[in-house]
Amino acid sequence: MELCNLFFITSPMKLKHSYPNLKTQAHSVKCLADTNRRLKLAESLQYETFRILEWPSVCNQVSSFTATSMGTSAARDGLVPIGRSPEESRRLLNQTSAAFALPFPLDFSGIEDVSDIIESSVALEEDFSQIGKNCNFLTDLEQKIEYCIDSKFSTILDRASEDLEIIRSERKSNMEDLDSLLKDISTKIFLAGGIDKPLVTKRRSRMCVGIRASHKSLLPNGVVLDVSSSGATYFMEPKEAVDLNNMEVRLSNAERVEEQAILGLLTSEISQSESEINYLLDRVLEVDFAIARAAHARWINGVCPLICGSGSVDIEGPNTGGKTASMKTLGLASIMLKAGMYLPATNQPTLPWFDLILADIGDHQSLEQSLSTFSGHLSRICKMLEVTSKQSLILIDEIGSGTDPSEGVALSTSMLEYVKDRVNLAVTTTHYADLSLLKENNSQYENAAMEFSLETLQPTYKILWGSTGESNALTIAKSIGFDEKIVERAQTWVKRLMPDKAEKRKGLLYQSLMEEKNRLEIQANKAADIYSNTMTLYNEIRDEADDLVGREAALKAKETQKIQKEIATVKSQLEKIVEDFEARIRSASIDQLNTLLKESESAISSIVECHKNAEESSVIKTDRSTLKVKLGDQVIVTGLGNKQATIVEPPGTTDGTALVQYGKIRVRVNLNTITPLPNADIIQIANSKSNVKKQGGTRRIKSLKNLSEGSNSETVSYGPVLQTSKNTVDLRGMRVEEASHNLNLAINITGSNSVLFVIHGMGTGVVKECALQILKKHPRVVKFEQDGPTNYGCTVAYIK
Repeated sequence: MELCNLFFITSPMKLKHSYPNLKTQAHSVKCLADTNRRLKLAESLQYETFRILEWPSVCNQVSSFTATSMGTSAARDGLVPIGRSPEESRRLLNQTSAAFALPFPLDFSGIEDVSDIIESSVALEEDFSQIGKNCNFLTDLEQKIEYCIDSKFSTILDRASEDLEIIRSERKSNMEDLDSLLKDISTKIFLAGGIDKPLVTKRRSRMCVGIRASHKSLLPNGVVLDVSSSGATYFMEPKEAVDLNNMEVRLSNAERVEEQAILGLLTSEISQSESEINYLLDRVLEVDFAIARAAHARWINGVCPLICGSGSVDIEGPNTGGKTASMKTLGLASIMLKAGMYLPATNQPTLPWFDLILADIGDHQSLEQSLSTFSGHLSRICKMLEVTSKQSLILIDEIGSGTDPSEGVALSTSMLEYVKDRVNLAVTTTHYADLSLLKENNSQYENAAMEFSLETLQPTYKILWGSTGESNALTIAKSIGFDEKIVERAQTWVKRLMPDKAEKRKGLLYQSLMEEKNRLEIQANKAADIYSNTMTLYNEIRDEADDLVGREAALKAKETQKIQKEIATVKSQLEKIVEDFEARIRSASIDQLNTLLKESESAISSIVECHKNAEESSVIKTDRSTLKVKLGDQVIVTGLGNKQATIVEPPGTTDGTALVQYGKIRVRVNLNTITPLPNADIIQIANSKSNVKKQGGTRRIKSLKNLSEGSNSETVSYGPVLQTSKNTVDLRGMRVEEASHNLNLAINITGSNSVLFVIHGMGTGVVKECALQILKKHPRVVKFEQDGPTNYGCTVAYIK
C-alpha cells in the first residue's frame, strides 16, 4: 500500500451556525463592513471550490434532462438550486423523490398551461405540490393573447379588433383591384415590345410595372419610381394606378396603427402582471429542476441520501480512486446533497449538511501575484480559515507540502490543531508519516490510507480506515524498470535518513546543494564560451553581408551605365537610318519606293532583333534573386506554363516572392519563376524620332507606308498584346450613349497597328452589345477578340 494518508477531524461539539447576527451589530459600521467583506470572501472561495470539485460538470449533466430552455440555460451556467439551510435541502430532496416516483416523465414542450403540470404532481406527493401554491396562472390574460395572436406569436389575427378586420378587408379588395390593373398594363407593354416579360413589382412602397427606357412613351403621364443600374429599365407607376396606390398606403398605415394599439393594450396587461408571471416562471423552473434531478438520479442509478444532525460521516458509496479523488468525491457528494440530488452509492449514505464547502486542491502558483506553489496554498488556506464556521467542510490536499519537510510537518501539525476546534469535519491528505501520530493523543483525528496493488501497479480504489500505510515508492520504481543501482542507493539513503539524525541530514542536504551549485557554474561557463564563439562568427558573417551590399550596388551602377550607353547607340543608329531614308526618298522614283521602304524596315528590324537577343541573354544570366519589378509590369511565369501575367504586388524585402494576376487568378510566385518582358524603349525611340521630323517628311513616310501595305500581302504586326492604362477604355457603369461616345473617341485616338482593350463588364449585356456593334462597323477596327475564360468582360480590338 502506498502511503497516501487521509485525516478526518471531527468535533464532538453540537452543530450551530457561527455567523454573527447583523441586526445586533448594526450600531457598528466597522463590524458591518467586516462582515460584508467576509461574506464576499466566503462567496468567492465557495465559487472557486465548486470549480475545483467539478460541480459545473454535474450541472451540465443535469441540463441534458431539463425540459425548458430557461432550465437548460440555468443548468449550463451552473445555477442548479442549492439549499441554503438543512430544511431547504430536505425540501429539494423531497421534490426529487416526488418526481422520481412519477410513473412517466412530464413533457413541458407542448404544454401552454402550467397548471396541468402542477395538478398532476399534487396527486402524487404533498411536498411536490407545494410548488404550485399561491400561483396565479393568469388564464384571462392567456385567453386574450390566444384570441389576438396566432400560436406562433408571429401574426395579429383579424379578430383582434373590429377596426383591424375592416381595414384588412378593404386593403385586400384594393390590392386585388390594383394588382389586376397593373397586370393588364404590363401585359400590354410586353405585347408592344416594351419589356421582355410582364413585370409587376414594388418600388418606394408603391406598386409599379417595369418598362424599357426606350418605350417610356407607352405610359404617358406615368411616374418613374426607380431606374435599373444599367439605366435600361424604368419602374413606372401608371397614372391609372395612382389613386389605388394612395389608398394602399393609407390602409397600410391605418393597419399598422391599429396593430400597435392592440399590442400596446396586451403589453400593458402583461406589465401589470409582471410579478405573477415571474413568480409562475420561477415555479415552472423549480418543477423542471426537480424532474431533471430525478432523471439524473435514474441515469446514475443513485439513491436518496440522509442528512444527519451530527458531525459523523458514513461513507458507504462506491470506492474512489486515489486520495485526491476521495476528497473530491466527498466534497462533490456534499454539494449534491445540498442541491437535493441523489448520490451514486450502493446503500443509503448519510452526510451532514455543510454551510460552506472549502477546498484547497491543486496548484495555486501565480505569476501575476508573485506567488509560489507553497505561498499560493498558504494564502488560500488562510482565507478559508477566516470565513469557516462550525458547519463548514474543509478539504486540504497535500497539507504543508512544497517546503522543507521538517518545517512542513511543524506547520501542518499547527494548522490541524487549529482547525479541529473550529470545524465539524476536515479532511486532509499528506505523505508526512509524522502526522499519523496525532491520533495517538487525540481521538478527534482518524487515519486512513489508499490501497495500491504492487502486482498491477494500479490503485485498487479502496480506503483503508485506521491505517497509515507504508511507502512503496522504491518498489514501484524497481517494478517499472529503474536501474537497480539507483534503487539500492535510494534504499541506503532511506536507512540513513531517520528522524533522530536530522542534523546530519541537513549537512548532507547542504553538501548536495553545493555540488549542484558547482555543476551549474561549470555549465554556465560552457554556455558563456559558446555564446562568445557564436557572436564572433555572427560578426564575421555580418561584415561579409555588408560587403556584398556594396558590391551589388557597384554592379547595378555598372549595368545601368552599360544599358544607357547601348540605348544611346541604338538611338544614333535609328536616327542615321531615318536621315538616310529621307535623303534617298527625295530622288527616288515610284518604282524604287517599295524597295527603299523594305531596306529601311529591314535595317530597323535588324537593330531591334540585335537588342532583343542581347536583352534576353541578359535576362537569362541575371541572378533572379536581385530581380527588380514594379506594380503593373508584365512578366512570363514559368509555374503557369510560361504564361504572361501582371505584377499586382511588388516583391517583399525578405520572402523573395511577388503577387501576379493571370486572367482572374491571383497567385504568389517565387521570383526565380518569373521573367520580365523585353523593354519597348527602342521602338518608342524610333516612333519619337519620326514624330519630330518635318510634317512633309512624315506625311511622305506615311503615304509610302500605305502604298507598301496596298501592294504587300504580308500580315501586319501589332506587337505584344499587353494591357496598360494607355491602351484600355473602361465602359463599366456608363449608360449606352456615354459608352458609345467614349469607345469611338478611344478608337480614333489609338495609334496605328495597335491593340485596344475594351472593358465592358458582364451585367445585363446592354453596354457589351453596344460595344460589339461599334467594333464591327468602325472602319479602323481590323478585327476583335471577345472576352473568354482568361479575360471576362473585356474585348481586345486591333486598330489599323
